[in-house]
Amino acid sequence: MGVKSFKPKTASLRGTKLADRSMLVKDGGPKSLTLPKKKRSGRNSQGKITIRHQGGGFKRRIRIVDFKREKYGVPAKVEGLYFDPNRSAHLALLQYADGEKRYIIAPRGLKVGDSVVSGEKEDILVGNAMKIKNIPSGTMVNSVEIEPGKGAVFGRSAGNAVTVQGVDPSGRYVQISLPSGEIRLVHGDCMATIGEVGNEENLNVKLGKAGRSRNLGIRPTVRGMVMHPAQHPHGGGEGKGTIGKAKDKWGRRIGTRTRNSKRTDKFIIKRRRPATRPFAKK
Repeated sequence: MGVKSFKPKTASLRGTKLADRSMLVKDGGPKSLTLPKKKRSGRNSQGKITIRHQGGGFKRRIRIVDFKREKYGVPAKVEGLYFDPNRSAHLALLQYADGEKRYIIAPRGLKVGDSVVSGEKEDILVGNAMKIKNIPSGTMVNSVEIEPGKGAVFGRSAGNAVTVQGVDPSGRYVQISLPSGEIRLVHGDCMATIGEVGNEENLNVKLGKAGRSRNLGIRPTVRGMVMHPAQHPHGGGEGKGTIGKAKDKWGRRIGTRTRNSKRTDKFIIKRRRPATRPFAKK
């Protein structure tokens, strides 16, 4: 699953690199596994914009993805690989032996016609899902739960992989290494899928023109330096000016940590970035 380039017929095409989806099924998948998606344009329930630079774009439908893999012992066959407009990874449509169909995140190397199964302990094959305590150390997995039965949280984006590092001395938890560099503990009964997430070439995609960003629902971003000083801390001044210490639109230092979840601090062995950073909370 690579990217495709174009002949430089125009200036924008010269640097354009788009995802090659020739191996994906074009029929859109089962309609029963989708839901309508309402556009919110970055607004919350009160109608206030809480996420800037969002709005417009193509209509989308939500794909219902099986992040729990709780159909133990029921083999499934991969019917096809599908594009999901709501995520960077592709989806694999599974046809279970009992007739049910479900989407899962497509691991790298999973092909149409392959057979997968989930359970407490299964063979270490791409696409199989099992409890993480039964997965050997050093295995690359994806779609890892943070709590048993909650559904996958870690390792869901294109090209991501979580490394199993072994069972904790307590025997209840398993140590994993995340793509961010963070090392943490998860309960041994959490489910994980064998293999890395596919579509690893997604990071090489270059949209090439502003119109494609608008089609994805991304609106233009205005630099703070060109704003009036009443609109942004970077604004104002004679000439181009300098920023000094970078701040956001509301005057908060950019890079300041906002995480405040002491309840789960005990599960983090190594953070994804060191605590001794400039303007970091201590």
